[in-house]
Amino acid sequence: MSRKARRRTDEELVEAVAGADEDALGELYDRFGKVAYGLAYKILQDASLAEDAVQEAFLQIWRGAGSYRPERAKASTWLLTFVHRRAVDLVRREQKRRTSPIVGEPQSSDPGADETAITRSRREIVQDALRRLPAEQREPIELAYYAGLTQTELAERLNQPLGTIKSRMFSGLQRLRALLAEAGYESA
Repeated sequence: MSRKARRRTDEELVEAVAGADEDALGELYDRFGKVAYGLAYKILQDASLAEDAVQEAFLQIWRGAGSYRPERAKASTWLLTFVHRRAVDLVRREQKRRTSPIVGEPQSSDPGADETAITRSRREIVQDALRRLPAEQREPIELAYYAGLTQTELAERLNQPLGTIKSRMFSGLQRLRALLAEAGYESA
């Protein structure tokens, strides 16, 4: 079967995007645009801002596709992480804009270096724990978080019975809690 005749995997598309293949970026958008928008909208609760988040995330994907490492995450997870981060950035920007002090009022400082280091450390602990989960448990958890998919949507997308998805997520979350406890993670 020729390469054109078969559908390229998500990972192959990201690799093609890294080689400046605009068609591959378009294909990735066709595959993930609705899910990406759904995730961004769920976070932002604003259609225009969600569209901006998706557009900016795909621009980051275009620029950063060369940094993708398939051994670290599935292409879909990697891609939706950009969308999630961009949406969260926009939420923060909007909150800051809405709560900016009146001119002449003293401004509060940004989070200190200690708080930033703690946040980064917590993120790394969680990411490491997720990587240690079996793929069949990690994938539905990541898609539920990053893509905002329901268990029913996960069952359809992963072509698995709903009961299997529920069981894998339950087991995965229990294992994740244990891994986080082993790592000394304390929730905020």
